Amino acid sequence: MYAIVDIAGKQFKVSKKDNILVPKVAAEVGKSVEFDKVLLVSDNGKVLVGQPTLKGATVKAKVLSFERGKKVIVYKKKRRKGFEVKKGHRQDYTKLEIQSIVASMSKKEPEEAK
Repeated sequence: MYAIVDIAGKQFKVSKKDNILVPKVAAEVGKSVEFDKVLLVSDNGKVLVGQPTLKGATVKAKVLSFERGKKVIVYKKKRRKGFEVKKGHRQDYTKLEIQSIVASMSKKEPEEAK
């Protein structure tokens, strides 16, 4: 079983027991977080796709640690003017372990419009 979930504006394909690195989530280390923006769930070939999200589907994860990415250097220069600026930036990330994917796999048939 896997799911595609939207976390902090980015989409991740997750399965149970996966460790993923996501943009910083406001939670403490060791605590559980729950994401309800589940876009797709697949279980043994049976696929449910949300429009845009699945109602009632959630992904639960445990916060393992906080990490920082590699330094990204931003360098600006204007020729012949003596203007140079060098800046660095490190993105904050949260390492999560996926604990469970909860979704109702029963598809409801759409009612015909009258």
